Amino acid sequence: MLSVHSRLTLATLAAACSTTALAQSTAQLDTGQDDIVVTAQKREQRIEDVPVTVTALTGRRLADIGVSELDEVAAFVPGLQVQEQSANNPGFVIRGITSDNGSAQQGARVTLYYNGVDISRSRGAWQDLYDLERIEVVKGPQATLFGTAAAVGAISLISARPEAGSSAAIDASYGNFDRTQVSGFVNVGNETVAARLAGAYKYRRGYVRNIAGDPTFPNQNQAGVDQDDLNGQDQRGLRGSLRFRPDDRVIADLVLTYDGQRNPGTAFKSRAHAPTGGQTGDYGYAELSGSPNSLAVLGARKLGLDRNVYDANMSVAVDLGPGVSFTTVNGYRRFDALEVFDADGGPAAYLEFAEDAQGDQWSHEGRFAFDGPKYRASLGWNAFFENGSQRVPFATEEGTYLACSVAAAYARVRAALNAAGIPTGTACVAPNGTIPALKATAVLSGGRLTSLPYSSVFTNFGRNNTYSVFADATYIPTPALELTAGARVLIEDRQSGYSSVQPNSLLLAGLGVQSSLLGTANTAGNKFVAEKSFTALLPRFNALLKLGDGLNLYGTISKGRRSPVVQLAAARTAFGVGPNIQVVPEENVWNYEGGIKGRVGPLTGAASVFYQTYDGFQVSVTENGVTTTRSAGSAKNVGVELEGDLRLADYLSVFGTFAYIDGGIGKDASNGVFAGNRFRLQPETTASGGAMLRLPVGTATAYATPSITYRSKVFFELPNNPAISTPGYTLVNVRAGLELVGGRYSIGGFARNLTNKRYLIDAGNTGGGFGIPTYITGEPRFYGVELGARF
Repeated sequence: MLSVHSRLTLATLAAACSTTALAQSTAQLDTGQDDIVVTAQKREQRIEDVPVTVTALTGRRLADIGVSELDEVAAFVPGLQVQEQSANNPGFVIRGITSDNGSAQQGARVTLYYNGVDISRSRGAWQDLYDLERIEVVKGPQATLFGTAAAVGAISLISARPEAGSSAAIDASYGNFDRTQVSGFVNVGNETVAARLAGAYKYRRGYVRNIAGDPTFPNQNQAGVDQDDLNGQDQRGLRGSLRFRPDDRVIADLVLTYDGQRNPGTAFKSRAHAPTGGQTGDYGYAELSGSPNSLAVLGARKLGLDRNVYDANMSVAVDLGPGVSFTTVNGYRRFDALEVFDADGGPAAYLEFAEDAQGDQWSHEGRFAFDGPKYRASLGWNAFFENGSQRVPFATEEGTYLACSVAAAYARVRAALNAAGIPTGTACVAPNGTIPALKATAVLSGGRLTSLPYSSVFTNFGRNNTYSVFADATYIPTPALELTAGARVLIEDRQSGYSSVQPNSLLLAGLGVQSSLLGTANTAGNKFVAEKSFTALLPRFNALLKLGDGLNLYGTISKGRRSPVVQLAAARTAFGVGPNIQVVPEENVWNYEGGIKGRVGPLTGAASVFYQTYDGFQVSVTENGVTTTRSAGSAKNVGVELEGDLRLADYLSVFGTFAYIDGGIGKDASNGVFAGNRFRLQPETTASGGAMLRLPVGTATAYATPSITYRSKVFFELPNNPAISTPGYTLVNVRAGLELVGGRYSIGGFARNLTNKRYLIDAGNTGGGFGIPTYITGEPRFYGVELGARF
């Protein structure tokens, strides 16, 4: 736990040093001294001239700190949290509002943009970070600028573009757990045509030992295959870029990207179901054996993720005349992701699931921009077409399922098993890891059967066609004042589909009960479809007051909206199984904020305060493996964000961030069980700090970047449950080494989580929907060496 003194020290550092959008040359520290240009408002501006709260991290800053994943980046951006349960299931959180639902029927809350195109669909959103120009994080509703999914903000990834000349670079590192990373690029071309090829490969053994199938544990009860260790990484990415500039008026960019993962399984670890040997606790070994029928039913023999993402992006910018330009951005993205996971977190073949998600997206945007001494304006249109599906197969053994279930519906079955001497509920796995529940099928079938495999599947489908027009206008009555108003008008056509194959349980049928094990209705593979259309008007108002060169005040009022959900499932009726349609109303948020940003001498920083009100706040609840959306009523959110950099000398600077966010569901009784709960995945306090040292040593340059990050207690689910949370924790990282031959070569070392702090990145999960929550431990200490070369 971080001491009060340490927390105050970090807060003071962040308050005194406040933008993380800082550049650095290889020759000497120049952090925070160059103007950082961002495109948060779809035009190039210095970051201090943008009248919204935005943080920008350059590719060089990411490398200096030593981060290469989105969840690592978030620790240095106030107001942003990124949870990587797996690359297939990331959670993006801006100011306490989470976007992580994998259902094809639901829209996102946080827009993730890649080179100007929306990639926010959860299962296709995770993107490797290599050869980036910068990352921009824009906070507050940004529907006018980034579309309807930007209900609370947007994360924009901008890759490095081809440039005239020839250059290349390669960076490699190796560390414990066989942590291997290689990335680089090659750039060739001239002022007219230039091309760039970049790629990365990342591998690491799992840091949670999985004893399933391990011959050193001979008394295991399951005959499953030898599983891999958990929470590992096997990721690759490739990007090809082409820039065509026939003259000074036209720039055309084509970017083709592939991103893929072959990661081992996620370590969902149960506190109730011990592995063989009886080891308990969140941080020891696991025994996740999966299903004996995993290949046939779930689609893969082992636990893990097989994910492929293909992306094509083309943008053209044309200078039409003095102060007038036109830009079009067009994108196509396709993904397929199969993840097999053991949701019960223990050795029994109880809750074995997979998720097979697929989707494709088409996007087109065109906009005109006008720039003059007194007025600026832009107007344009956007069309977004998305098709997707989420197929969820389930495998179990019937007797094991009935014995381990804690559902009230099966209380009489458990009572009969208890009378036969078989422990049930959370005791269906003994404290030493043996599984008494394996005898349940024999008891319930009167000795006729010893094992009865069971499988089922449900699939949700989503099609979303969105059309919008948007406009922004800025009035500049004096050089020191800018007033902006804008709005987006949109039409959404949302179609949802649902099908299932949920056969009745044979053991339950023998007891006179006709029901599937999960209790869900069986459409026998028939697909139900429902469609609705919606419209919305989303405005924003901004003001910027220039106090002096590079120091500005700003204020903003904006409206955000999460799309309504056409939630479709199946239900039993007097006439058979039919569609069960629930239209969850849209979630609306009004955001009020103000701040100051810029530079004063060696200090570059930003500070902002915000207040948000929500109605129709949407929450996700998982029950029996099915995640549904509900309206939790009203919510409020208030917070403060600080960030900055202070240059102490030519060779030394310090940086810091701080955020306080107090947000949650309103206490009104009408908000039901969610009333008074804090937002999930959002710590009340976060802070980070560090130093950047670059010191000449003869003909070489020594560099060091120590950093520290802190986050307070986090609840992982709604309603809040102390057992489904993690206390606050502090992580310490360091990167140091030497640059040689004018920065062309580098050799160094790194350590992440230097103190080997134990912490959780998630809890609850699918198992929590069945009454047995599971827990995912965070990364242990990683360390290693790194080499780099520039040509």
